[in-house]
Amino acid sequence: MSLVVIERAAGVSRWYAVHTNPNQENRADRNLKAWRVETFNPQFQARRLNQFTGKAIHVTQSLFPRYIFARFESDLLHKISYTRGVHSVVSFGGTCIPVDDDVIAILKTRVGNNGLMRIGEKFECGERVVIQEGPLRNLIGIFERELKGSTRVAILLSCVSYQGRVVIDRDRLGKLN
Repeated sequence: MSLVVIERAAGVSRWYAVHTNPNQENRADRNLKAWRVETFNPQFQARRLNQFTGKAIHVTQSLFPRYIFARFESDLLHKISYTRGVHSVVSFGGTCIPVDDDVIAILKTRVGNNGLMRIGEKFECGERVVIQEGPLRNLIGIFERELKGSTRVAILLSCVSYQGRVVIDRDRLGKLN
């Protein structure tokens, strides 16, 4: 491990990007929290198709694979660097580069009640949308609401003098131009 320095500011904790070992974001997060280090490990729910059944499943993934954020004072660098799951603290030219507090604050505003990042377009009630995939592909509707604790949404579907409510996965929708 090469020598890395942090610009010293007495008693000031700053956010840093922490490079983790492969697939060890959660482990590094847990271990840093055990050291009482404030961390932020942004994750989102991705939709995947089961290769055997073709059914959609949802998996939780890191927004930034192999990276998490940690807020600590400069005197903890050695402890952070040697925490299980951590590869290194991101640096340039031998100096650790802090992440601006505003960047972390903006990312945290996108975290929902379920602890996961909201990814994708934000739909407003009454907005016209088009279904982009699945058996209802290319049908146009009106966005009604998001369903609590779910990645699914309710839309009012208009077809040939009939209007019905449909519940579908959010990522199947797109805004209508």
